[in-house]
Amino acid sequence: MVGDPDAVVVGSGPNGLTAAAVLARAGWSVLVVEAAEGIGGGLRTTELAVPGVRHDLCSALHPMALLSPAFQELDLVGRGVEWVHHPVPLAHPLDNAPAGVLHRSVTRTADGLGIDGAAWHRLHDRPARHIDGIVGDVLSQRSLPRHPLATAGFGVSAIRSCTALSKRFQTDQASGLMAGLAAHAILPLDAPVTAGVGMLLGLIGQTAGWPLVRGGSQRIADALVGIVEEGGGSVETGRRVRSLDELPPATAVLCDVDPAQLVLMAGDVLPERYRRRLTRFRRGPGVHKVDWVLDGPVPWSDPMCGQASTVHVGGTLAEVAEAEADAAAGRVPERPFVLVAQPTLVDDQRAPEGVEVVWGYCHVPAGCPVDVTDRIEAQIERFAPGFRDRVVARHVTGPVAFEQRNPNLVGGDISGGVSDLRGLAVRPVLSLVPWVTPARGLYLCSSSTPPGAGVHGMCGWEAAHAVLRRHN
Repeated sequence: MVGDPDAVVVGSGPNGLTAAAVLARAGWSVLVVEAAEGIGGGLRTTELAVPGVRHDLCSALHPMALLSPAFQELDLVGRGVEWVHHPVPLAHPLDNAPAGVLHRSVTRTADGLGIDGAAWHRLHDRPARHIDGIVGDVLSQRSLPRHPLATAGFGVSAIRSCTALSKRFQTDQASGLMAGLAAHAILPLDAPVTAGVGMLLGLIGQTAGWPLVRGGSQRIADALVGIVEEGGGSVETGRRVRSLDELPPATAVLCDVDPAQLVLMAGDVLPERYRRRLTRFRRGPGVHKVDWVLDGPVPWSDPMCGQASTVHVGGTLAEVAEAEADAAAGRVPERPFVLVAQPTLVDDQRAPEGVEVVWGYCHVPAGCPVDVTDRIEAQIERFAPGFRDRVVARHVTGPVAFEQRNPNLVGGDISGGVSDLRGLAVRPVLSLVPWVTPARGLYLCSSSTPPGAGVHGMCGWEAAHAVLRRHN
């Protein structure tokens, strides 16, 4: 890049890189500045425990990415991102009973749920036929819904809590599936909107699927950087920004950072009232993650779990609800709800033949110092006897380590803040254009802005379009 950039993006997570790519495609010269030695933030893929075996540091499965308007507009597939699907998106094992299984079809899923099949089908069939429009409306915040009837119909159920919605089910298979899906909200399952999170993820799984990226999530970041560089932009890694004064002059500065980090970097550039509002931003629970290297597949008791991209390990709805309530209340769950991904079942680019990579995490109180690895493995062993015997190596990342690696993950919160009703409406402050700060030319584009958590790039997409509306 010759001369000062038109825009500087601080942070190279999926939102920062998406913002940079949108601006680069619009003809802006863009500089991306990243504190870490590698790009991608939660999209990074690297060796951890064994040489030659690659793990996704944070995000592994991407249900939101496939239907993201931002990623579709930027044509990641045309830039080498290859989506890979397992035979089934999700399985939810149970004690002494068949697992609940989410298929890439509402009808097939319902057929496997016995007496709950009709109720499951009624809940999901109509919104599934409009899933592209619903996802677009949920993720895009810049305009009125483009599919108001379908989105409103989805919203009637989505506003409810998971526990309330699940009362229509009689089997542990159906209610367990819904509980595991809703637990991605990282909220108590009796909180409003947890049904919406569960339904949305379940609908995507039953239509588009829950894919991973062949070779690792890093490929998404690499594709976005390619767009920036094709537009004449550049990326600098290993450069931590402590003050906006360190940046070159630019028309716009977009920060893919936590609100607290923005306050530290911007200082008196932000009005005092706005700074106070940012400092009151609420953070969610943390996560405790384990990356395993195994000498063979996980020995699940139910063979359907061995075909799934994701396995939700936690038992019945009541058990999952107890674990999530504990984490939200500051208690360390004795039997945590564990999200397990099995990428090497369908992706041979991550490890040598005969080696399996398994990724798993649970929710714990923010900043939790307790090592819950044994509790996580006990839960997996419960549904896969002999699992520990196959472990060759493990790499553990607790909430403190997550924040040390990335200061934006305060207390190990990977969601960019609490995503309850208040957290969705006030993200990070109550505003019609929450990506725009009161400081001229300064924008926030992290997951602490709408539409919130997930690898979809839409927070950056929205912020970049706010820049273009104001400066073009």
